Amino acid sequence: QVQLVESGGGLVQAGGSLRLSCAASGSIFSIDTMRWHRQAPGHQRELVATIIRGGGTYYVDSVKGRFTISRDNAKNTVYLQMNSLKSEDTAVYYCNVEVFGKNYWGQGTQVTVSS
Repeated sequence: QVQLVESGGGLVQAGGSLRLSCAASGSIFSIDTMRWHRQAPGHQRELVATIIRGGGTYYVDSVKGRFTISRDNAKNTVYLQMNSLKSEDTAVYYCNVEVFGKNYWGQGTQVTVSS
């Protein structure tokens, strides 16, 4: 079993920055893909960013140039650096990791951007 603990959410003014962290623990040999998703009220959950074990990344168009996903394999931790935040980035952010083909989810952390 794998447990994920997220941190770093909060309230920030538009144009500000936040850094989310998600630490994995438990029965881990190695983590394959790590992702951040978000879900805003009244909207479906959407994939925000992905990073594979080798370091390759993917971003949804709306965050390109503003968000950076990174990982520390030694710490089994994934980060999401969010800059130039906009009100439309307000959502609950969830981390998700794949371990031997199984997906695990964090509990979510609220990010609120005030305009």
